[in-house]
Amino acid sequence: MIFKSNNTDINFVDGVGFLTFPSLSQLDFVKHAFSTRIGGVSENEFKSMNLNFKRGDDHEKVMENYRIFCKAAGFDFDTLVSSSQDHNINVRCVTKADCGIGITRPHDMPSVDALVTNEPDVTLVTHYADCTPLFFADPEKKVIALAHAGWKGTVNKIGEAVVDVMQENYGCDPTDIIAVVGPAIGACCYEVDTPVYEKFASLTELKPAYFTKSLGHGKYLVDLKETNRRMLLEAGLLSINISISDVCTKCNSGLLYSHRASKGKRGGLIAMMCINNK
Repeated sequence: MIFKSNNTDINFVDGVGFLTFPSLSQLDFVKHAFSTRIGGVSENEFKSMNLNFKRGDDHEKVMENYRIFCKAAGFDFDTLVSSSQDHNINVRCVTKADCGIGITRPHDMPSVDALVTNEPDVTLVTHYADCTPLFFADPEKKVIALAHAGWKGTVNKIGEAVVDVMQENYGCDPTDIIAVVGPAIGACCYEVDTPVYEKFASLTELKPAYFTKSLGHGKYLVDLKETNRRMLLEAGLLSINISISDVCTKCNSGLLYSHRASKGKRGGLIAMMCINNK
């Protein structure tokens, strides 16, 4: 396995691999991680750190993977709260009362692609396998959020929806928010057809020429990460406070699950984030 990145760190603890991002690592009030395929107990196409219960893997193996991952990355298994994603832009505010949802307790709300909290001992969990993870942290108000931005969530501005909730529910100032656009399928690999391209082309305020490219014959490349970065700027974040991981999930499919690379035969990655209890 060869991993090269200028702005994403790879960590190995007890044989478990996970990614972190310098702009979040320097914030002492948060802990964060993005999983890899390395260090779990799953087999076959799920090998080995599959953290998605819905792909057909053995439930107990996935549960054991969560326990292994939490121990290695430094999270409390009993504090996890998982999203119930369906490529929409609904944002849920969660508290300690929600711990266990989607992991040891069933989901109690459909259609949740983003989670926000201001409470310690609540670990947010969102799911990926090419879609774009968005991490948010406000060091002034001590608020964090995670969002799953597939192409539908991206064009419908889930990043902006998260910032709106952080402002309205927690009093956050967008200029204080630190954001990371995490590992996802890159502009090098994300090919779409005309109907999807037209959704991105309609975002005229973001200047689509900077994140779309025609390949001819009704095929286009789209840069999900850059689209989300521009949306976060529109939502009021400062450019200096937005980092974009240069890791493409498809190019790194030996390390990270990629739906496109595996043609759908794969496990799932997660983003995790919590407020340190100090």
